[in-house]
Amino acid sequence: MQESVIPLALENKDIIVESQTGSGKTIAFGLPLVEQAEWEENKPQALILVPTRELALQVKDDIMNIGRLKRIKVTAVFGKSSFKTQKSELSQKSHIVVGTPGRILEHLKEGTLDVSKVNSLVLDEADEMLNMGFIDQVEDIIKHLPKERQTMLFSATMSPQVNQLTSFYMKADRQSVKIAPTEENTPNILHSFINVEEKFKEKQLLDLMVIENPDTCIIFCNTKDAVDDVVRYLDKFDLPVDKLHGGMEQDDRLDVLDEFRTGKLRYMVATDVAARGIDIDNMTHVINYDVPFEKESYTHRTGRTGRAGKTGLALTMVSEKDKRRWQEIRDYAFDDKNDVTEVFAPSERSVERAKSAFDKKINTRVVPKVSRSKDLDRNIMKIYFNGGKKKKLRAVDFVGTLTSLKEIEAEDIGIITIQENVSYVEIMNGKGPYVIAEMQNRTIKGKKLKVRKAHK
Repeated sequence: MQESVIPLALENKDIIVESQTGSGKTIAFGLPLVEQAEWEENKPQALILVPTRELALQVKDDIMNIGRLKRIKVTAVFGKSSFKTQKSELSQKSHIVVGTPGRILEHLKEGTLDVSKVNSLVLDEADEMLNMGFIDQVEDIIKHLPKERQTMLFSATMSPQVNQLTSFYMKADRQSVKIAPTEENTPNILHSFINVEEKFKEKQLLDLMVIENPDTCIIFCNTKDAVDDVVRYLDKFDLPVDKLHGGMEQDDRLDVLDEFRTGKLRYMVATDVAARGIDIDNMTHVINYDVPFEKESYTHRTGRTGRAGKTGLALTMVSEKDKRRWQEIRDYAFDDKNDVTEVFAPSERSVERAKSAFDKKINTRVVPKVSRSKDLDRNIMKIYFNGGKKKKLRAVDFVGTLTSLKEIEAEDIGIITIQENVSYVEIMNGKGPYVIAEMQNRTIKGKKLKVRKAHK
């Protein structure tokens, strides 16, 4: 993916990429965007559209990590989050903006997002955005952008709607890249299904979890009410489980994802909001508690497991009312009927025998995984200054003052965020304590400011 896309992207070519999830596309478009961004420019130079809030934040974090040493600022905007806070962030220097179509369009209409300097547009998970009904919003956003720009489109499938976008809004000499699955990136998933009775479904789910004893598992339901019901049932047994669906507050959703990623939770019950684009390492199992409504959702759900050469298990629970839909999915997803195996309900005796190993695993303390950004953060300190826009402070004022310190070079200064009354500056290479000590008796633009380590 990266070998194919990065050289074309650096030549400012329009690119259409067809590739499955997990093939490394964020680096493929993120690295060229960072490379081409000019730090001195205050207005956004690239816009990335994604289908979900979670993916917006994941892409933001990944590109911030890529651009850390170049001080590239990435801003994420999405619905069900403070418009006012996003407006304030967009009014500062933002090199790259990533967001969901609805909220991006809202900012464009309100005049709070200036796209006059955008020279690159990325449509990430284009097929999913269009499946979710964003086609009109995507087209409206494109009409706000400069006509002279680079457009990169990434999609798992090339539907007629996706092809329409490429023909209407991309250059005639656009380049097409299709990344065929390789041994390294082909999901290694064992697909199975079990016929269940609706009234015993929750108990059968728990029995299957005991028998399978997954390290980490997402349990997919079709509705948020079903998610709530399943979590309520599993909570009775004191399992390390939580939920994720669109009816939750954004901070709660992010906390659940963070706990799941770091291993504090072994099980997450979710709607399809978690199925697309969310990158969780070492997912051993996916259980479809409900047969998905959309055929494509089956692929997106099960694609969460069996990544990076590891083997995963995808198990679908099929009740009487789901049989017709399950057959449609089998016809769609499998070339050979033998590619999916029927399994049967475990006996009470086998569940009882497996219970001790299950209990031992859920009571074993998990060593939290260190995220990539936290790994990078080890030598970075964010410093607080009690002055911002109202004191007419700019990023260049901080850079000028800090580089006048004996031990500070421009490369030691990371992302600078200036708000109305406060500013935050990332100091890299372990030099944060030195800057705090030196700035106690210095001024910035003639102003004496309080300086301390930021709380977060």
